[in-house]
Amino acid sequence: MAFSNPISNLFGKSPIKPLQEHMSLVVSCAAMLEPFFEAVISHKWTKASDLFDKIADQENQADELKKQFRLSMPSTLFMPVSRIDLLSILAQQDDIANTSKDVCGIVLGREMDIPSALQADFMGFVKSTIETSEKALKAINELDELLETGFTGQEVKFVKKLIRELDAQEQKVDKKERKLRHRLFKLEADMPPVNVMFLYSTIDNIGAIADTAERVGNRLEILLAK
Repeated sequence: MAFSNPISNLFGKSPIKPLQEHMSLVVSCAAMLEPFFEAVISHKWTKASDLFDKIADQENQADELKKQFRLSMPSTLFMPVSRIDLLSILAQQDDIANTSKDVCGIVLGREMDIPSALQADFMGFVKSTIETSEKALKAINELDELLETGFTGQEVKFVKKLIRELDAQEQKVDKKERKLRHRLFKLEADMPPVNVMFLYSTIDNIGAIADTAERVGNRLEILLAK
């Protein structure tokens, strides 16, 4: 007769690895914003549609992982991280994928035109946003090391450094967003008002991806303070 190990059942599997896998998936969604908008600027709508399908597929995978994560996580964790803390980080991560898909869906559906005078700044803005999400992933990928060291020592200092870099990167995105919005303001009198409205909305939502990535870092920082 096989006997289960009650100690093993009590502790279960660590939820950290699935959380990191989820973050990797959502950052993959954000990373595809760059080729997507390159296709949009070139009016390569078939390519943009293919990229949107890939983003949607990654977002669906992230959603499935999120559901499994929520269902399988025990109500009590024997580790210095609470269930609520991990679910909060998961929710922030999830927003990165959702917003990436939503932005691309609206742009694709309208076959949105980005004025040539904005294109260079727009792509710089998109790339900086992606970099922000990648820095958040780098920080989250240290969570298992933090657990192994008991949230002490050099590892904590290293993660705090990553979070500072993440915050600085998000501030760069904010500056690029302000510049881009100002340039659009100078052009909007010569553009159809509906196009202007949707372009402002697109800029806002791309900026929101960077804001959300920063919040992932903020949640991790809260864990360090406990």
